[in-house]
Amino acid sequence: MMKPIIREAKPQDKPFIEEIAHLTWDGEDYLARVFDEWIKDGNFYVLELNGKVIGTVKLTLLPNRVSWMEGLRVHPNYHGRGFGKMLHNFIVEKGRMMASEGIIDALEFSPYFLNKKIIAMAEKNGFWVKARFFVASVRVGDFKPEEPIRIEPKLEDLTLGIIPVGWRFIKRSEEALEWIRKNAEVYEYNGLKFIGPKKETIFTPLEPGPAVLKALLPAMAWVAREKDKEEFNLMLSSSIKPVLSVFRRIGVYIWDDAKEPNVLVFRKKLKDKKGLIPFVNKWNYNKEY
Repeated sequence: MMKPIIREAKPQDKPFIEEIAHLTWDGEDYLARVFDEWIKDGNFYVLELNGKVIGTVKLTLLPNRVSWMEGLRVHPNYHGRGFGKMLHNFIVEKGRMMASEGIIDALEFSPYFLNKKIIAMAEKNGFWVKARFFVASVRVGDFKPEEPIRIEPKLEDLTLGIIPVGWRFIKRSEEALEWIRKNAEVYEYNGLKFIGPKKETIFTPLEPGPAVLKALLPAMAWVAREKDKEEFNLMLSSSIKPVLSVFRRIGVYIWDDAKEPNVLVFRKKLKDKKGLIPFVNKWNYNKEY
């Protein structure tokens, strides 16, 4: 058996990525849909073993000098062999290289709460939980869709300190506003606003509370229907925890019926005013990758 290698992704890797996506999240993984975009963006890597791509990972530059870790996948046939750890360590080291070049100050990423292994790796590598959210599902057919107005957002519209844009989480700032204008859609319906990424149907109301969400659900259903979806998802503030029972009554189903926030936003600061922060990798990162 040849030694596994990590290299930049190539267009010809797409069939392997499609296979991994088909076998992940019951075939609902977004990886295949964003493959071409990620190839163009760069900082997209694959793990190859014996000529077959069996894993992926990506770094994406976000506002506020953050590099976002995403797309960490390992083919199900190769689980339990340390390949996820290998990809995680590789991408953390890539982030440190970017910090040493003055490009970023921190790494961030967002795992689902059931991904215990990646959470344990993150904590041992010095990441800390920056924010917590609930992710939920809603059926379009449960509502009579009502058309919202798409608006050009202003900073005052971004009322949340940390703004979910799908599975990425952006700290509110002028730079973030420009990024959102390019990468997200903001809608208004009866004076209330919600946001979602351009190519996905996962929405966040820009004001918290079940009453606001209930009022916005028909408009969110309209956007999802226009994108030929029978279901859409929500990313909601952890502040909804005391009123979770209300959400099911209005047609919002928290993933895995979680009673605690089921999405964690992790952050690792790599650079401060004094320069690069010393890093001790407890997973013995192998420089030969």
